[in-house]
Amino acid sequence: MISRTTIDNVFETARVEEVIGDFVQLKKSGSNYKGLSPFTDERSPSFMVSPVKQIWKDFSSGKGGNVVSFLMEHEHFTYPEAIRFLAKKYGIEIEETEQTTEQKEEADSRESLYLVSDFAKEYFHNILLKTEEGKAIGLSYFKERGFTDDTIKKFELGYSPDSWDAFTTHAIKKGYKLEFLEKTGLSIVKEDTSTGSPTKMFDRFKGRVMFPIRSMSGRTLGFGGRILTSDKKAAKYLNSPESDIYHKSKVLYGIFHAKQSISKEDNCYLVEGYTDVIQFHQTGIHNVVSSSGTALTPEQIRLINRLTKNITVLFDGDAAGLRASLRGIDLILEQGMNVKICSFPEGEDPDSFSRKNSLEELTHYLQENSKDFITFKASLLAADAKNDPIKKSETIHDMVASIAKIPDAIKREVYLKECSHIMDISEQVLFNSIAQLLRKERKDRNVKEEKASEPFEVVSSEKMPAKKVDVQFQLEQKLIELLVLYGDMEEEFEEMVIESDERGGLDLTPEIYRSRVFEKIYLDLQEDEIEFTNPEFQKIYSEIIKRFVENPDSKSESFVNQLDPEIASGVTHILMEDERYTLHQWDRMQIYVKEKDKTIAQIVSETILSLRRFLVTKKIDELSETLKQDVEEDKEASLQEIVAYIGLKKLLSNKLNRVL
Repeated sequence: MISRTTIDNVFETARVEEVIGDFVQLKKSGSNYKGLSPFTDERSPSFMVSPVKQIWKDFSSGKGGNVVSFLMEHEHFTYPEAIRFLAKKYGIEIEETEQTTEQKEEADSRESLYLVSDFAKEYFHNILLKTEEGKAIGLSYFKERGFTDDTIKKFELGYSPDSWDAFTTHAIKKGYKLEFLEKTGLSIVKEDTSTGSPTKMFDRFKGRVMFPIRSMSGRTLGFGGRILTSDKKAAKYLNSPESDIYHKSKVLYGIFHAKQSISKEDNCYLVEGYTDVIQFHQTGIHNVVSSSGTALTPEQIRLINRLTKNITVLFDGDAAGLRASLRGIDLILEQGMNVKICSFPEGEDPDSFSRKNSLEELTHYLQENSKDFITFKASLLAADAKNDPIKKSETIHDMVASIAKIPDAIKREVYLKECSHIMDISEQVLFNSIAQLLRKERKDRNVKEEKASEPFEVVSSEKMPAKKVDVQFQLEQKLIELLVLYGDMEEEFEEMVIESDERGGLDLTPEIYRSRVFEKIYLDLQEDEIEFTNPEFQKIYSEIIKRFVENPDSKSESFVNQLDPEIASGVTHILMEDERYTLHQWDRMQIYVKEKDKTIAQIVSETILSLRRFLVTKKIDELSETLKQDVEEDKEASLQEIVAYIGLKKLLSNKLNRVL
């Protein structure tokens, strides 16, 4: 693991405006920078970077955070990958915490596999471009496919010499161990059974053009190799075998080059082969990936789900292949994704079709011919059914089975209505049919079966109740906001002390004193024994108070770097919310936004009083419910307690009215 010292050093050294400036064109805007969102397609800038607070906020997508979270969002790095990227950028030496011998060996082994794979990628690429054999065979093949020099370099395509051990021998000469060449599957080793020592070494990809397969962060995991001869005994395409770094069911070809475009376009085109991906890229459509000839898996779908909820599956014009591929659609639906399907004319595939058409023509075709999965499936299956009642019923069952995979109940209802319309069958029959499927599924999972009277719950939009406002959540969020933005500020507060008047009633007596905002909030909540009900707020609150107690002069934004990325994103939203107004430049239209810090003490006091009043009201309701269960002799004491709380609530309400 990377040491805490290294992580702190990275955060202290890295400048958010410098790092983001490598990916987004930023312009100065007061004390901040602004630019176009890298996550959405927009014309007016809504992306803000604060050098002072060392955070960023994208108001169009709602994303935000520190320099590490930007790399995790934009480049889809893991947390350690982002730290390593920044350490390399700023020349910071990475310290590792103490590991066991087994952990070190495992880490060293994995890193060796990555190094071998990267070496192989460069070797095959150089053979393609710089040797006579590579140019004559490999390069000429790629040129015949219509790939440009820029495309070949972008995807680092290569060629493995048609020699039994050219790569293996060269790698060993360069100091790479045969053990790791074998583990990556790049080399095949035949052992002498009598001595146990290796007798022969072979290159797995002998005489093939090479397609490096990269992870989302860009590391080389494995290879796909296509044979160019007409040898019927050899497989046309050959992939690297499974290894500690390459699991074909968890990898998508082209994801490294496509990830940013997928996020920005909010859609992913899914194709079958390597050349489909490359040709689409060359034409100008970058949000495309391939399952590399393997059957689509849930892990691959979840990889796309990190970037978008929308998948458009592209099929060639082969009808038999279409039906076989429809099985993958159900897997996508199970993951809660939105699916569209687009097929190409007969005899065409994504590679050939994009090669023959311009970007404008290809984009138009995809837009016009991408159909919702239920419409596409209905038209395809209904063509077979025609006037045959048996086949038609089987088609309907097939469609209902797909709809049953959708986890969202409202989406299921929408698709059932669409299916009812297309297949000319009543909605009620479809609802009953899907209810049976869902019940069977629950039973298989040993989950409690729904009541027979409620086989399928359909929520009508007309009867949906208005969303109830969570007052306590809003008040807790407001307190966090005040702590984050103004926790270190010293203000003059009016403390309300509860005292008894001459007639025995309650009264609030004001006392003026100076205090820091964090002290005011902390002491008031502690006095009333109030804890945050939202666990995320409680965690942030504890962190803020801890840091202020250790150093009252510390700036609250500095602790963002110490929080979990998801929590840090919420804090960033609070820190950057005030910057939203600078995007609109209201002052140029002589509209001036009132600054919050002019009435901080008033807002803090009002928020705490509102929370107290809410909790008192909640207590009154609880006591009223308890009163109904009390025996007669206990009711008088309960009534007196309720009356006392009602008196306190009245005082707080009066005070709030005066403040307001």
